[in-house]
Amino acid sequence: MAFVDTMGTLIGVSARAGLLDERGNLPQIERPMLADALATTFAALVGTTTSGAYIESATGVEAGGRTGLTSVFTAACFVGTLFFAPFIAAIPPQAYGPALIFVGLLMLTPITRIPFDDLSELVPAFGVIALMAFTYNVAIGMTAGFVLYPFCKLVSGRLREVRPALWALTAVSVLFFAFYPYS
Repeated sequence: MAFVDTMGTLIGVSARAGLLDERGNLPQIERPMLADALATTFAALVGTTTSGAYIESATGVEAGGRTGLTSVFTAACFVGTLFFAPFIAAIPPQAYGPALIFVGLLMLTPITRIPFDDLSELVPAFGVIALMAFTYNVAIGMTAGFVLYPFCKLVSGRLREVRPALWALTAVSVLFFAFYPYS
C-alpha cells in the first residue's frame, strides 16, 4: 500500500508541476522512489509509522516551487510546528478547510487529459478519483484502478493495450480487495 500511495502522490504532484514527459512518465523516477523507500525503512527501524511522499508537496507546487529547496523549506515549517502544536491545534478545521479545498481544486487540472470519449479509459479514471475522495485513501483508489483498467480493456476488446507488468499489479490488487479488512 505504501508503494501505491507513493506512486499516486508522486505522479499526481509531478503532473501538476509539469515534470512528466510527453508519454506521462516521470524521468528518473527511481530517485524519489528510492528516497521514499529509505524513509519508510528508517521509520520502521526506529519504531515509528511509515513515512512517505506527502501530498503537501502539491501546495508547494501550486505556490511555484520546483526544486528541492521547496522541500527543505516545507520541512523547516513542519519542524517549527512542533513547538507551536498546542496553538495550532486550537485552530478549528473550518479556518483552514477552505484553503485545502482550493488546493484540491487546483490539483484537478490533469483530469482534462482523460479521453472522455473512451469509456475504457474514463471508467477506471472515475473509479480512482471517486474512491480516493470517498475512502480518504489514495492507495485504495489507485489499487481499484489497477483492477478496473484491465477489466474495462477486456470488456472493450482491447486487451492488447494492457502491459504485462499491469497484470501483476492487477493480481496483487485483487488479493488486496479480497483480504482487506473493511471493518
